[in-house]
Amino acid sequence: MRVVKALCAVAVLQLLAGAVQAKCTPHSLRLAVIPIKSVEDMTREHQPLIERLAKAAGVPVELVVSSSYESVVDAIVSGGADIARLGPASYILAHRRDRRIEPFATLTLNAGPYTAAGSHYQALLVTRAGGPATLSALRGTRVALSDPASTSGSLVPSVEFAGTVGAPLKGYFAALVYAGSHDKALQAVLEGRVDAAFVASERADAYLASNALAPTQLQVLWRSAPIYYDPYVFSASLCPALKTKLRKAMLEDPAALASFVASQNATGLVAVGHKQYAGLEKMMEASQLP
Repeated sequence: MRVVKALCAVAVLQLLAGAVQAKCTPHSLRLAVIPIKSVEDMTREHQPLIERLAKAAGVPVELVVSSSYESVVDAIVSGGADIARLGPASYILAHRRDRRIEPFATLTLNAGPYTAAGSHYQALLVTRAGGPATLSALRGTRVALSDPASTSGSLVPSVEFAGTVGAPLKGYFAALVYAGSHDKALQAVLEGRVDAAFVASERADAYLASNALAPTQLQVLWRSAPIYYDPYVFSASLCPALKTKLRKAMLEDPAALASFVASQNATGLVAVGHKQYAGLEKMMEASQLP
């Protein structure tokens, strides 16, 4: 009987070792990203990063541009993605569901009309030039949000802006419209389909630059406190050795990813950990969001 138990224990250990080894030598990897721009733009811009990660891992890497923030959270939690670029709040949502999900890198941003240089950005409430010019004038109007799980396009305004005006968003505005991305929310404002939009400051910078628009096309009526920028995270399924290879590939040779970094209106990539997002986590817990 003891011999049988010993053989069973050895078999279990061998299976576990095989599973760990499989996670260290996968057939391929998947990088899921939140929908910041069009699929075509994000696919083109991420190509240098995909090639760099594939070379480091020794296996093909597939880019998945998800249709929503929630779908990226589901993918990284379920193991459908091995690496993900999440918004800060969507990272907290994923981390709540699996504490082993690990942030490891973020971008350092260029200075722009609405964003200071560094690893922080802000949520903005913007209107078009000639539109409502005060917060009181916006009461009872239509406002665009980007995605229910967006940090600057939904969750932070639901707490900070609501605190500023003393009313929940649904009570302050006549209608809340989810545009799907910051760019689409900005477009809706400029085309007059909504009266205002909550967007990320760095996305407003990039949108103006890519469309050759002057900052005077928009009015900023409210800013949030600074928010630490989007983290790249590892899923719980990746083994430490593979994480080390991928982390080095993203952080230790700036020249290798210079074109990717430039396409993100950034100056570089830096290491991050959970502590950079702990303040946001506390805010979301205190406000019971979402």
